[in-house]
This record gives sequence, C-alpha cells and structure tokens, in this order.
Amino acid sequence: MNFITARLTKICARSIADKAALRAELARLQQPPATSRNSSQPPSRDHKKKRGADQPRKKHGPPLGPQRHTRALVDQPDQVMALPVVQCQHGHASRHGLVPAQVVRCQVTAVPLVAPVVIETRQHEVRCPQCQTRNRGTLPLGLEAERQFGARLEASVLDLTHQQQLSYARVVQAMRELWGLELREGGVGALLERAAQRAQPQAAISKEQVSRSAIIHSDETSARIKGQTWWQGGFGRTAGVSHQIAVPRNAAVITELMGASQAQVWVSDCFSAQLKAPATVFQLCLVPQLRDLQRILDAAPQHAWAQAAQKLLREAIHLHQQFDCAQPTISRARFVRQTAQLDEELDKLLRQKVKGALAQRLPQRCTRHRDKLLTFLPDPDVPPTNNVSERALRPSVIHRQVTNGFRSQWGAQA
Repeated sequence: MNFITARLTKICARSIADKAALRAELARLQQPPATSRNSSQPPSRDHKKKRGADQPRKKHGPPLGPQRHTRALVDQPDQVMALPVVQCQHGHASRHGLVPAQVVRCQVTAVPLVAPVVIETRQHEVRCPQCQTRNRGTLPLGLEAERQFGARLEASVLDLTHQQQLSYARVVQAMRELWGLELREGGVGALLERAAQRAQPQAAISKEQVSRSAIIHSDETSARIKGQTWWQGGFGRTAGVSHQIAVPRNAAVITELMGASQAQVWVSDCFSAQLKAPATVFQLCLVPQLRDLQRILDAAPQHAWAQAAQKLLREAIHLHQQFDCAQPTISRARFVRQTAQLDEELDKLLRQKVKGALAQRLPQRCTRHRDKLLTFLPDPDVPPTNNVSERALRPSVIHRQVTNGFRSQWGAQA
C-alpha cells in the first residue's frame, strides 16, 4: 500500500511539473513577436509582408511627383564653343558668315581629367665653413621626409574609408578609376595608421573634456576584431564624444575614462556596468521603457497599467520639450507644478499590482530604478534619452555592418 501511495505521489508531482511547464510555454507563445516598435530589435529585422503579383507598388515621394528643376546658366563659363551655321540642313549653298538671328546657349558641367601630381623636393645640403656642421634646406609643411602621399590624398582616403565606409579593395579601385592613381591596400592601411597617430592628441583632449562634464551620455555597441567580440562605448556630452573600445563588457572602461572625476548626471540604459558609473544621479533612457510598454499593449491592448505608464512617460517627455527650448510655452511655476504631479502619479502607478508574467517585469524594473526615471524633469538640461551617444555610435555600427569587423586592434582604435 505504501508503495502504491509513493508511486501515485510521484506521478502527481510529475503531472504538476508538466502542467507548469506547459503553461509557461503557452505564455511564451502568446507573447507578441518582437519588432522595432516594442523592443530594441532594428527595423531591418522586422517581418516584411510579401507583395502580391496583382498588388500595385506603393508610390514613394510627393503625391504629384518630384518638382522639376533645371540648372541655371553660369554667367562666366570656363570654356565657350561658338558653333556657326556652315551649311543649310536642306543642302543649299553655304551660309557661313551670316549674322545669327539668335544664339541658343547650352551648358554642360564636366569634371576635368584628374591625374596624380608627383612633387619632388631637393634639399640643398651644405657644410658650414666655421663649425663644419651639415645643414639642409627646410622641408615645407605637408612635404615632410616621412611622407609618401600628400595631405589632400590622405584626406580623400580617410573620407572613403571612414565616411563612405568603403573597404580597402574598393578604395584602391576608386583611386585607380577616378584619378589614375595606383595604390595598394597596404598603403591605405599605412595612411589610416598615420592619421590615427595624428588624431590621438585630439582624442585625448575629447576624453578629458567628456570626463569632466556635468552631464554624460553613454551607450555601447559590439565590434568584431580579429574574429572576437569587443565592445565599443560612446560617452558623449553636448560639445563632444569620446570612444573607448575594450574586450570585457564591464565597468572597467568607465572607470578608466572617468579616473577621479565624477559626473553630476549619467544618462544611459539599464545595463549594470553603466549604472556603476561615478555620478551623483542617473537618468534611464526612456525609449526602451516605452518599447517594453508597447509590447505589453500589443499582447493586451486594454492593459490599464501599461496604458497609464505609457501616457505618463510621454507626458513627461512632452513637458520637458515645452520648457527646454528657445521659447518655452509654459511658465516656470507651471513646469514645477506639473513635475510634482507626474512624480506623484508615478508613485501611485508603481504601488499598483500588475497581473501577467510579461507585464510584471517592467513594473519591477521601474520600482527598482524609481529614482532614475524622472531625473530629467527638475533639470531641463538633462535629456530623457541617451540619443547623443547613440548617434555617435551609429557610424561605427554602419562600418561594422559593411566591413564585417576589423582584422587588427590598431585598425579598430583608429
């Protein structure tokens, strides 16, 4: 009898566990799919509906089509070609020398043939008859002895690699086809390394300025270096940005950046390393919070707590925009009064009990970081998002997507 009871108890426990697992799987399947509207997923990964064969293609641009523009004629063209009438088009006698009744002007803008110019310097070397010291003529700026390429050529290569995001092979191809210049990939790398060395002092100045800023924005993105995943942090302020790249994704990068300095306000996401930064107060970026709320509403459109929280955060951002502008539309007294009202409403929301596994995580996070949600309201100089650092990292993200990473550590640092 005891054996049967133990057997039934084990079966019941297994059934209860299986039931709980099935409920968890059902809850997972019922969650709305992640999109760029309700998560940090980029828009490129959103599901695209297939267009039917009989479905008309959506027209882009203005409703009536683009406005037609014609180039204005230049008053003093670089070259003028006069084309007199030599003979009648119907084969009559020559009409050369007749006074034209009208001169029809047409202009074509062309690019002249560009060819590389090789500049050779010949330094005169003489020996001083008094001290027997060898003296050479001074090389001008831009024609130093260690140079092989001029400043304009170096700037063109930097623009193609870092601004236009071309690979080394495509830079070599562009130089050959556009300017008839034979350049090797090793030469491109040498130009970039040289430019990075010259930019290092300015990068150190930017780093020092950012570390001493009162308000610092921070964000990070991944970087592929020699087949490994590194992390690039963008730390910005209103006047500049400092980029730091390292292997571990921890607070060591922030510690190395800040040194003994401490910011008044640190604006970032919820990543734990960012929240360990030396700062007096923190401001969480509200965009991820709004996306998470939207995902709750996608699963349950009538969810009262998510609706109220989304409305409150949007009102707070709108209030900040009304006051933090060249011509504020509200008075200081009204701004302070509405700020206190939003603080009180947020406290009431966080005291409410929320049902549902998906909807419970966000209130718990908001309760844990309550002091970091509305820091931007009392101080108009503090933004509700870390868009400054996100925009600063965007070129690096594009470069990573185009080139698929770096083959050397110095290349990533450059």
